[in-house]
Amino acid sequence: MQSIPVDTARLGVLRCAIAPEAKLSNHETQEVKRDREGNPVYTVAVTVRQDGRRISVIEIAVSGVPKGIEEGQIVRVTGLTAFVWSMGERHGVSFRAEAITPVPPAPAQGKGGGA
Repeated sequence: MQSIPVDTARLGVLRCAIAPEAKLSNHETQEVKRDREGNPVYTVAVTVRQDGRRISVIEIAVSGVPKGIEEGQIVRVTGLTAFVWSMGERHGVSFRAEAITPVPPAPAQGKGGGA
């Protein structure tokens, strides 16, 4: 499987569309998928809007529980990689990141008051 590094700086604002969910390796037993080190794998659906184009939603896998991520929140994605895959007639692109972290809201610009 070929991995392609993704420059997130060119993706515009990244916003959490669906909060982190454990990725299941077996839907019948509800077994959570684990990475090579044994950490649980989570997915976060993120909206991407580049240069005024339509919004796309991508699901990004990340090892460990992403902390502080809520729906609608702007997020920072570190070490994003795309993987091209195919299985028989099916094919697509999957995404994996080293980390997904919340972006703190910008401080409110208060108006200076004078006497």
